[in-house]
Amino acid sequence: MESKKEEAFKFFGLDPNKKTILVVGGSLGARTLNDSMVAGIDKLVAAGAQVIWQCGKFYYEEMTARLNAKEQKQGIKLNEFLSRMDLAYAAADVVISRAGALAISELALVRKPTVFVPSPNVSEDHQRKNAEALVKQDAALMVMDSDAREQMIDVALKLLKDEQQQKALSEQIANLARPKAAEHIAREVISLIDSKR
Repeated sequence: MESKKEEAFKFFGLDPNKKTILVVGGSLGARTLNDSMVAGIDKLVAAGAQVIWQCGKFYYEEMTARLNAKEQKQGIKLNEFLSRMDLAYAAADVVISRAGALAISELALVRKPTVFVPSPNVSEDHQRKNAEALVKQDAALMVMDSDAREQMIDVALKLLKDEQQQKALSEQIANLARPKAAEHIAREVISLIDSKR
């Protein structure tokens, strides 16, 4: 990821001397994350943070209008969809994300300190359980969806200023990564087939 940082800053038009937050709510976007971003833009700008913000196709027009209504918005890079997640991850110092299994597995592989905001609109509240499992292992932070508007940006900015905590979270989430998961699953399936012969 470090080798792509320069390319990432150029691609997104970011200042390499500023800290960067990546906000992702999935390809369709997440209302809570988007509303929390709009509520916290003044804080982000005042803190000198820059943001790569994927708002999702359903929200792009609305979020563009709401962002344009803000007097201070420098450093806020709004995107409908991120085609180069590798560069978004490379640029990010801190990530704000939902807590689905795919998001968690990607973030573990790229070793990013993350603030999870689990979606409450999923079966068996599994995103909250996913996030809590990481929090218990000191591998991530969590803000509940119902608290996000008031807390999400504050928690992310506090983490952005604390490089020691970033490093600790990065190391812990990396321990959960399974870079060869598909290979292990394939071997297990083959093993099961062979045992039935």
